[in-house]
Amino acid sequence: MRKEDIQRMIEEEGVEFIRLQFTDIFGRLKNLAVTPVQMEKVFANGYSFQGSAMYANVRELDDRLYLYPDLDTFTILPWRPQQGKVAKIICDVCYMDGTPFEAGSRYILKQASENAAKAGYSMIVDPECEFFLFHTDENGLPTTTSHERAEYMDVGPSDFGENARRDIVLMLEDMGFEIESSLHEHAPAQHEIDFKEDEALAMADSIQTFKFAVRSIAKRFGLYATFMPKPRQDVAGSGMHMNLKLVRDGKNIFMNENGEASDEARWFAGGIMEHARALCAITDPSVNSYKRLLSGYDAPFMITWADKGEKALVNITREIDDVKIELRFPDGSANPYLVFAACLAAGIDGIRKQTALGTKCCDADPESTPTLPEDLKEALAELEKDDVIKNALGDTFINDYLKVKRDEWRAFVREVTQWEIDNYLTRI
Repeated sequence: MRKEDIQRMIEEEGVEFIRLQFTDIFGRLKNLAVTPVQMEKVFANGYSFQGSAMYANVRELDDRLYLYPDLDTFTILPWRPQQGKVAKIICDVCYMDGTPFEAGSRYILKQASENAAKAGYSMIVDPECEFFLFHTDENGLPTTTSHERAEYMDVGPSDFGENARRDIVLMLEDMGFEIESSLHEHAPAQHEIDFKEDEALAMADSIQTFKFAVRSIAKRFGLYATFMPKPRQDVAGSGMHMNLKLVRDGKNIFMNENGEASDEARWFAGGIMEHARALCAITDPSVNSYKRLLSGYDAPFMITWADKGEKALVNITREIDDVKIELRFPDGSANPYLVFAACLAAGIDGIRKQTALGTKCCDADPESTPTLPEDLKEALAELEKDDVIKNALGDTFINDYLKVKRDEWRAFVREVTQWEIDNYLTRI
């Protein structure tokens, strides 16, 4: 898309507000909003912000960082007013001279994709995004309450969120998404929307836009949408399963001439399994993530693989004229740019070393089969030891991320929980 195309769309569609969006290192969407008369400054990369925003203001960064808009991501937001429309553009984050900000997650994925391209690979991603729709209180603040009792693939009236989910799908399609399916998931108030596969960078952009849309549209129904992995103890948590394949010269190299999984598919999966413990620091980046993985509600914990649709960490899935690697351990609190970059590096390392698959799900022994980290602290320690994942993400990012996340862990450990009160107050 050209500048002239965007200016014409703004004028013809009556757009009065443009959000310049970017993603911090934790995957949180940020923005700076402008009116149409400022678009020349936008195109000239003239908008800047205090660098600490890239760290959710939990770490100081004196540098001012600049927004470089990716013009192809310009989209009008269909749920906003039709009089005085609102649009968004996703931006890269750079220093004043145009040098990319080293810890910018979109830049990290671009670098990982470029390194893969040197070997002839392009990664295609097909995500499965799960989320909860909870009620808000009288002040409009989120709760973890829902009065519905719907289960897997139930319909209305049992599914209280059906209308909200329908509007989410229709408005995403208005924005150019191709939605393949939507459904009620296993837990009450839990939903899933799946959209068509795409190249890694475009898909990471789409996931960020998707989350923004889901939260915004849910609010119109008086609901709060959350991608928190385990908001309720007594039901299944929400994951963000990733179905991946590598393409070379337009051909899926994970499928051999017989339509079966190729050696490359198995080596890629082997690489994921070999680096899974370090990957968790990126794919499951919150304290809460490990409540889901340890929950026993279908989430994987042992590092296993399967090819028959079992609930393993990694599934090698065969579809009609397609083979993909499904990763079942990432969750919705993860930054999709970093997840794709790290998993791409791990998988290609597996191909390079021809890494054999580990334990098959049906052969797993709880006493001897390797497991994922039990908590965020352990995952961060594994990340610090894994040179492949560290190199893919870069020293600046790793150093900053480890420090901030370890501070987050220490803050959690210092917290006195209700469980401690219930179990210790009258017993000690």
